[in-house]
Amino acid sequence: MPEQMSLKTPPGEIRRLVYMGTPAMAVPPLVALHEAGFDIALVVSAADKRRGRGGDLSPTPVKAKALELGIPVSENVADALLVNADLAVVVAFGQLIRAEVLEHLAMINLHFSLLPRWRGAAPVERAILAGDLVTGVDVMQLAEGLDTGDIYAEVEVPIGENQTAEELRVVLVEQGSRLLVETLQAGLGDPRPQEGEPTYAKKIFSDDLFLDVARPAVELHRIVRVGNAWTTFRGKRLKVWATTIAADPPELAPGEFSKATVGTADGALTLVTVQPEGKARQDGEAWLNGAQPTADERLGT
Repeated sequence: MPEQMSLKTPPGEIRRLVYMGTPAMAVPPLVALHEAGFDIALVVSAADKRRGRGGDLSPTPVKAKALELGIPVSENVADALLVNADLAVVVAFGQLIRAEVLEHLAMINLHFSLLPRWRGAAPVERAILAGDLVTGVDVMQLAEGLDTGDIYAEVEVPIGENQTAEELRVVLVEQGSRLLVETLQAGLGDPRPQEGEPTYAKKIFSDDLFLDVARPAVELHRIVRVGNAWTTFRGKRLKVWATTIAADPPELAPGEFSKATVGTADGALTLVTVQPEGKARQDGEAWLNGAQPTADERLGT
């Protein structure tokens, strides 16, 4: 592994930046740095993609915002070496950065967990699925390993018992943007190594979001909070967008209905917002009133 450049800097020394990011969650940190007066010499983002029925090319959210702010944009990471920057800031970039670039340009990364817990692609979702009570944001040194760099600054964020991943992500991005600006303005001191047993936040796939009624209600509620949860009814897919854990539910077998409440392996779940296949989202009780399940019909079969 190549040795990285030293990042220790006194206050005010870091002024000229390269910013690397791609999705919408990486836009607020870019705006915060711009508004704080940092000279963002270049933004590096993923290539435009074809979207919509017409197949027109559309820029990434970060590229679109950079162009709006008048900042030059590139798809080539190596271009970061051509603008005489003091530092590169990486936020949800989604691409590997080659060793030769790391050797010649100091980089920090804004990561949305308390490392070494939840290294990897989906730290927000995995924290919710695991039932974590707290998460946070780290400003860390970028290294070749997967989120293995030393930590410069950190802020903890509690996770609400009914908070969705989308809601939590908004809070984390807001806190992270503030932490990033404050850390750079104060100057990067000596980082601390990560401490503790690493856990890994694997990418979320559709199978991870299936609501298996053979699992406890509390686990299924967490899956719904992540977003795009789904099950089946009468052979068709049913998306479940919002639920509550039923208090004092009737005795129900897994998948059995009592109005909008469904039995699970432990406890019951009330369907608040659902979306039948090919239809719009609707109130869970209204859907059940229309579906009129028979006594022997079960959710998830």
